[in-house]
Amino acid sequence: QVQLVESGGGLVQAGGSLRLTCAASGVTVGMGWFRQAPGKEREFVSAISWIGTTKDYASSVKGRFTISRNNDKNMMWLQMNSLKPEDTAVYYCAARGNPNISTRRVDYDTWGQGTQVIVSS
Repeated sequence: QVQLVESGGGLVQAGGSLRLTCAASGVTVGMGWFRQAPGKEREFVSAISWIGTTKDYASSVKGRFTISRNNDKNMMWLQMNSLKPEDTAVYYCAARGNPNISTRRVDYDTWGQGTQVIVSS
């Protein structure tokens, strides 16, 4: 089974930027980013289709975050700009066998271990 490893999290001031990376050990199809803040459910952030032409974003991050991928390198990124304290969470990379995008957690069967993002005010 493919393994996913996230990196790039850290502590940043409000208004700053971070770039998260998801490295896959093999070929992945549909992919996405989710996040989980303390005491809250894991929520959808962004998703990208297999060929990268279809993307979706949660309304809370639209216009600030950009998802991208490189299938030759088996990697995916999440560029996060204009970060806000409410973006503080553990961010998870996820993959699914369907090439289309999905915003639903249950549609993803492979998850990374997560990377912590903390945005200070």
